[in-house]
Order: sequence, then structure tokens, then C-alpha cells
Amino acid sequence: MRSGYFEISAGSTSTAAFILSLHLRLAHHSASGEVWRAERLLLTIERNQQSRHTLIFWNVNSPPNTLGKSQRWKSLLRKGFLRSFLLWLVVAVLALWSLAALLLVAARWIDPPTTAVQIQRRFQAWIDDRQYHKWYEFVPLTQISPDLQHAVVAAEDARFYQHNGFDWHEIQIAAQEDLEGDRTRGASTLTQQLVKNLFFGTTRSILRKGAEATLVPVAEFVLGKRRILELYLNVVEWGPGIYGAETASRFYYGTSARHIGRQEAARLAAILPGPLKRRPERMNRYSSIILNRMSQMGW
Repeated sequence: MRSGYFEISAGSTSTAAFILSLHLRLAHHSASGEVWRAERLLLTIERNQQSRHTLIFWNVNSPPNTLGKSQRWKSLLRKGFLRSFLLWLVVAVLALWSLAALLLVAARWIDPPTTAVQIQRRFQAWIDDRQYHKWYEFVPLTQISPDLQHAVVAAEDARFYQHNGFDWHEIQIAAQEDLEGDRTRGASTLTQQLVKNLFFGTTRSILRKGAEATLVPVAEFVLGKRRILELYLNVVEWGPGIYGAETASRFYYGTSARHIGRQEAARLAAILPGPLKRRPERMNRYSSIILNRMSQMGW
């Protein structure tokens, strides 16, 4: 303990005893490691109404402890709880990601019985207290018209067979169309849309995009292009309660997906950006754009 000087206005036995007690307390706090710094500490001891004794210490390094033991324990418990909470949060996020990755591996051979979008739509109907009917039939890619396959790729992801899950060229085009106010397609690839449909639903957030981005390479690696296209065409939403190419073909045109022609395929692909609002018969302009893209791509 370091001090400059002190001053006592009147001497007495009680004052001397107080000084000794104060020095002992300061020395105890210094020895216990409870150290702080202050430029000046002013202590006033009032003996009675007529007499006052004042001590002035400079550069005191070891003041009395201001926190009791109970307060220190509470502070330590709060810090410990926060660390435990963050640790368990990280563990939970990693566990959920690992589960999603395992489901993608399983999807290489197993057709998904449902998706996050289908669950979301059912929950929304329950919240709104309205009836919900789901039509969902999974069929192999060989039972889906090549025209419908090509129309969906041309409309949603023209570089599907060239990229590895992310198409930065299409992202730039979509951004430019946004600026010009003439956007006709999104920037997400079929792989990104598939991951979103399977695990995240239609909600939009930075966290969802981040999680989606970490699963896209897994999907590309374990599924391959053919299986990604097959899964996408079978789980994508094509209208209220309508999921998959087979269901959409029968609902809108009364025929199976393998018999859909070029014109019908372009109209079906045209409603994918807004399946709850768009209808094939209204998609004259956008379906013409899709047909032109198909021709340019050699389809």
C-alpha cells in the first residue's frame, strides 16, 4: 500500500485506534489481491458535532472491497450461466446442421415424405382456421416430360448444369433486373431452392440464407444434378396445396407429367416464382420468354 500523507485535526485515543484499524483493513485488502487505483481517497470520520477528524491518502492502491461475497457469487453464476448457454447453443446448431446433412444423404435414395414448405402451409392454415388439402405425388424423373424439365431449368436456373450450387452470373443479372424494375426470375439456383423447400420453408432472413449456403455444397456433392432436379420437380410448390410436377400436370391440364407438351411446360414453369397467386393460363408473356430461352439453349 502506498500513501502520501494524512492529517488529523485533533488527537485522541479513539482516533489512533481508528487509524490502526484502517491501516490493517487496507493491508488485508491489498494482501487478498483486491486491488484498484484512485488518485485521491477522502475519508471523513465524525467524532461528534463539535470535533471532526480527517485523513487524506494519495494514490491509494488497495481500497476496501465494495462487493460482498454474495454479490461476487451472483456475478460468477451469471457469467457461468452465459457461457453454458452459448456452449449449448453452438452444440444445438451443429446438431441441427448435422441432421440436415444426414437427411440430404438419405434423400439420395429415399423420396422425402414431406418438406418444410408443406409443413409451413399446413401450420398457416391451422392458424388462419381454414381447411388445408395437400396433393403430393412423387414420380421418377423418367416419368416427367423432358419439355417440363427443360422449361423449369430455363426459367429458374439456366446454368444449372454448369455451376456447383451458386450461380454468380445469374445473381448479377437478377440484381440488374431489380434496378430496371423488370425482374422475371430469381437469383437462387435449383439446388438452393431445393434446400430451402426441404428444410427452411419460405421465410426470409440472413440466418436462413447462411444456413442454406452451408448445405448447398453438401447437396451438390451427395445428390448430383440428376437427383437434385428429380427432387426439385417433385417437391416444389405449384399452387395452393399442389406439390410436384405430376400433381400440377393433373390439376391444371388433366394429364400426367410425362404427357405435358412444350407450351404447357412453359406455362407451368412460369408460375413457380409465385405459385400461390399465378395461374398457367395468365402466363402468356413470361411463358414466351421461357420458350425463347429453351430455344436458345438447344431445347
